[in-house]
Amino acid sequence: MDVVRADVLDRLERFYDAVPRDAARAEEYGPLVLFVRDGAGWPFYARPRLDATEPPSLADVTAVRARQRELGLPEAFEWVHEVTPELLAVARSAGLSVLEAPLMVLDPARLPDPMTLSDVPVRILDPADPGFAADVAVRRAVAAVGFSNGGTARGEAGPAERDAAVARLDVVALEEEAVRIADGRRISVLADIPEQGALASGMAMRVDDVAEIAGVATLPLARRRGLGAAVTATLAHELLAAGTDLVLLSAGSEEIARVYLRVGFRRVGTACIAEPAALIG
Repeated sequence: MDVVRADVLDRLERFYDAVPRDAARAEEYGPLVLFVRDGAGWPFYARPRLDATEPPSLADVTAVRARQRELGLPEAFEWVHEVTPELLAVARSAGLSVLEAPLMVLDPARLPDPMTLSDVPVRILDPADPGFAADVAVRRAVAAVGFSNGGTARGEAGPAERDAAVARLDVVALEEEAVRIADGRRISVLADIPEQGALASGMAMRVDDVAEIAGVATLPLARRRGLGAAVTATLAHELLAAGTDLVLLSAGSEEIARVYLRVGFRRVGTACIAEPAALIG
């Protein structure tokens, strides 16, 4: 592994470890650490400890899964294959299904203008906007519909399915989103038009000068219009303007990775996401 790539992977490891720590407590199980969220919100994962000197064993994975079940948490593990290659076989031997997602980083010199990618404008969500709560709820609804209809092919699910998926936001979750946007740790966007409302959404999480773009989703009815690329490019431009110099993302498949290649991302490794077999489609 070359020195530049090794440095990038080391920075990504530290980012993945840092993201949960301001909202969760860390419980260590040998070379693994389980992040347990304090209060309401999306549950976190278990992953290799930064200072681990041995790879995780089947016993370590089993112990973490037992704790996750005890706490009512998803039995989820995440890691970078190139950093902890031994964990792939261990996770599978534990009966977990592993999604091997292309891990990609941005080449800023190849980042296009979002306006050249789609005819639908992308806007940044602002906590000071009176419609902020509704925007956050819609962003989550678009993601729910998009991810429940995976891939990049067009489909029938559209604004009606999005509106049916809109859920009332927990006050704490909304406040957390507003605070994280205000202090620069999160960016949320929507691509929408007056006639149909929000058609695509996405977000980014930032720790110091490293950030991850995640949750990029398009309603199936609106696919093949460059929306995912435009959302991603908008987030990347905002992150660079905020002083971020390493932007990463994980693509759900090789097909989806081709969308991100258009936006200036290149593959540097494989992000592994392990869950019980029935949960990964």
